[in-house]
Amino acid sequence: MNYNFDEIIPRRGTNSYKWDCAEDASVLPLWVADMDFRTAPEITEALRRRVEHGIFGYTKVPDRYYEAITSWFARRHNWHTITRDMIIYTSGVVPALSAIIKALTTTGDQVILQSPVYNCFFSSIRNNGCVVADCPLIYENNTYRMDFEALERTASDPKTRLMLLCNPHNPAGRVWTREELTRVGDICIRHGVIVVADEIHCELTFPGHPYTPFASIGEKFLSHSVTCCSPSKAFNIAGLQIANIIAADEDMRTRIDRAITLNEVCNVNPFGVEALITAYNHGEDWLKALLVYLEDNYRLLCDFFTQHLPDYPVCPLEGTYLVWVDFRRLGIPSKEMEQRLITEHKVWFNAGPMYGAEGFMRINIACPRSMLAEGLKRLLDFINKQ
Repeated sequence: MNYNFDEIIPRRGTNSYKWDCAEDASVLPLWVADMDFRTAPEITEALRRRVEHGIFGYTKVPDRYYEAITSWFARRHNWHTITRDMIIYTSGVVPALSAIIKALTTTGDQVILQSPVYNCFFSSIRNNGCVVADCPLIYENNTYRMDFEALERTASDPKTRLMLLCNPHNPAGRVWTREELTRVGDICIRHGVIVVADEIHCELTFPGHPYTPFASIGEKFLSHSVTCCSPSKAFNIAGLQIANIIAADEDMRTRIDRAITLNEVCNVNPFGVEALITAYNHGEDWLKALLVYLEDNYRLLCDFFTQHLPDYPVCPLEGTYLVWVDFRRLGIPSKEMEQRLITEHKVWFNAGPMYGAEGFMRINIACPRSMLAEGLKRLLDFINKQ
């Protein structure tokens, strides 16, 4: 089947967080991480059938939900050790992270993260009374690598209880290799630190950069970790609010389940359930086509920067649809740049400081190609006037 990712689908006026936050309707939003593509038609059809039933009461999650998850990760990612009893469903990965931190730490504990990183990592740690223990990624040759020496030092601190691992990494665009993940696991297991792997972008990887589920590496990795996953990013269904926590250790799982209940995020809606089942059972062809389109969008962006903006390095995009660009040579604070792009040139990117990196911007390329080209043109106009 052919999928038309070039189609411009009006979203303004639909209560879209991405499109309706800007007061000026002429602002082109290339910021928050959702896509401007319709989801897989199989998902739309499954939701249509559910709507036609006309009754939307409390939802019992069926066996086929768990079967869809275990089958998908087994056949697509070679993760065969997931069982139904390991899975806890919830409304989103961010609520999941918060509940896990609540369950597995006490006030004052340290939680490792690796900046620049998804901004909700910082708030989820602090909102649960814990301390951010940042082991910043090392930026060199326009890309990022882990600082394993810093990770070893921080993990060895008796106050350190958890590590939040972003795999694939947002916003750095890295898809961590099996070797890198193994080093992370060896360090954390040695020091009794539980790895909480946010793997929400796991389907969005490009050729030569396969995603490795952290918990799939070995039995010790499975038992010393908790994985958060969702089809929301890959299939553009974040508004349906469905995600899963995978925890093999029974004691950890019991504590997390209790925290999910205490945080009142233990119920899900019928549309999220149907969408997940359909995505994992029937959405693979659409996903393959999407990845080809996203890779071509990334090439367009890289070619544009090479031709017009060679002084501003673009980080290699191994996974996600979020491109991380180094604008430090421009000499303008990132937040000021974000606001001026919005007000003066009507394009919206994310400023780096919210992820822990001044001088960088995050660009969402998950949109029709003509829209991306227009956004880049507006960026060029801004820089040419500096």
